[in-house]
This record gives sequence, structure tokens and C-alpha cells, in this order.
Amino acid sequence: MPTEGAGDPERAGRRGPIAIREIDHVVLRVRDLARMQRFYREVLGCAEVRRQAELGLVQLRAGSAMLDLVPVDGKLGRMGGAPPGAEGHNVDHVCFRVEPFDAAAIRAHLAAHGVEAGPVESRFGAEGEGPSIYLHDPEGNMIELKGPPAA
Repeated sequence: MPTEGAGDPERAGRRGPIAIREIDHVVLRVRDLARMQRFYREVLGCAEVRRQAELGLVQLRAGSAMLDLVPVDGKLGRMGGAPPGAEGHNVDHVCFRVEPFDAAAIRAHLAAHGVEAGPVESRFGAEGEGPSIYLHDPEGNMIELKGPPAA
């Protein structure tokens, strides 16, 4: 059962002085920066918009949001402790809203890049119930590609 205000940006999150509109950015600590950049640029279509080598930070545009890649051996990365691995991840998953959502074309594109994807399933998200596909980036972070809500 959806919670009150789910899918309605006018009502959702209006419980106090903080009204979240959307994800601004996600930061991933990475072991292999070049490999991760290739994946997010070539497979998911993100574009590099800024690089701060002195900090060890590469910022990619992911739709209206930003995806920051921070090498674990850089200045910022060393502040975060041990690198991600099988026993400890940075996050559970990151969901990118995709439109149009052509499941067959998305799956074919991922396969052409050697990316294994889970089945297309209907899941609840910010805009309601709709199709989504789970996959993993080269360092094991789970990514969800989410389509529009079902009509």
C-alpha cells in the first residue's frame, strides 16, 4: 500500500522545513577509476562535467543528478576508510530513472557491453509502481534502472 503523498511531489516530504525534491548527487568510492568512468559513460550514458584531480574527484552528469566517483587512494577516498568489497558496500543500490524505458533495447545494450542484468520486474519508486532492471557496475555496486509508472 503506498504511503500518503507517494508519487505526489506537492504532498510528499512536507512534514517540516525540509522538502526533498530529488536526488542531487550520489558519491561512490571506487578502486578502479578508469574502469568505472568507462562503465558510467559508455554503458549508462553519463557525461563527465568536472574533474578535481587534487581531491581525487570525477563528477558525471546522470540525468538531472550528479554521480561523483572518488578513488579510494585519492585525498577524499582515503578519508572514507577501507575500499568497498564483498563484505562491505558503499550503498545498497542507486536507482536511475530512465525514459523511455524500452526493456528489450536496454537489455540488448547492456549485453553488448558484457553487463548481466536481472529480469524486468515491477517495483515501487518515487513515481509509483513501474518496470525496473537491476545490474551491477564493475565494482559490484547495484544499480537499478527504473522506468515510468504503469498507467
